[in-house]
Amino acid sequence: MNKALSIIGYKKSGKTTLMLELIHELKQRQIKVSSAKFSHHSLDKEKTDSARIGAVSKDMATLTEHETMFLWNEKKYLPDLLPLMQGEVLLTEGGKNLGWLPRIVILRDPSELKELDNGLTLATWGKIKTDHLPHVDNIKDLADLVLSKGFILPGLDCGSCGHETCRELAEKIVSGKVAQTSCLARKSSMEIQINGQPLGMNPFVERVICKSIQGMLSELKGYSPGKVEIKIG
Repeated sequence: MNKALSIIGYKKSGKTTLMLELIHELKQRQIKVSSAKFSHHSLDKEKTDSARIGAVSKDMATLTEHETMFLWNEKKYLPDLLPLMQGEVLLTEGGKNLGWLPRIVILRDPSELKELDNGLTLATWGKIKTDHLPHVDNIKDLADLVLSKGFILPGLDCGSCGHETCRELAEKIVSGKVAQTSCLARKSSMEIQINGQPLGMNPFVERVICKSIQGMLSELKGYSPGKVEIKIG
């Protein structure tokens, strides 16, 4: 998964409606979509035996013939959940504070832009336009924008790209000053995937892991320096 986009707007701005339209358009193009929704409210739970068990458990899995749900009774961060997702594109509804993926902003009033645009806005959507941001009003054009300019950074703030934070790099990518490939954590010499999703690699941690593995392998018969490939699972 290397394409991602947030849909940002205040309550009743049309975020969910746009999210559904965009997912439908991408599915029409045979593209698998994973989605995430940020909320300020507790998750609604039905008054069932599963809810009672989940309330007193560290975590709980609920399985039916057609669905699977996993509940953690603690806060998780979106990067931690990406290895569980199987889509080619990630769309999030909300998440105004995310600084490692670009966004589409839906305005109810021009004054809202000051709080919703953090330098990561690719375009606005809806009835309200601005003078200094591109505007999209066609769902096919928006899908094209996601596929051409959507991206996701690992959120490590490792500094290996020359920027202190992933947000600083993301702003440069959105403005067109640097390419998406500027993230060195996404193209390190070591590649680790979990359930098919690449894991962002801090360069320091990468060096530690590489040196440790090479040191252990050097003790085995038949080892010689060169490209190492290890498959697990």
